[in-house]
Amino acid sequence: MESRADQIARETRCLQSFQLKADAIGHLILNTDLPWIDVAIQIEQLRELALRLWPNKAWLFDLIYGSRFERLWKQWRDVG
Repeated sequence: MESRADQIARETRCLQSFQLKADAIGHLILNTDLPWIDVAIQIEQLRELALRLWPNKAWLFDLIYGSRFERLWKQWRDVG
């Protein structure tokens, strides 16, 4: 049986891995010339991962990450 400390450590690793993937998408938006469709595919893959990890919190992904990625795109890519 997994101890409470092990559960916390596992959840922490899971969150860190998820955040690294989100940071990578932000990097794609800010530092590459990848078209939106390719970035959107990465966002959708991250959304699917979030749904697998936290099935009852789907709305949180769009609230936090969806709006963040859209804001980054508009701020850094939709200039001109």
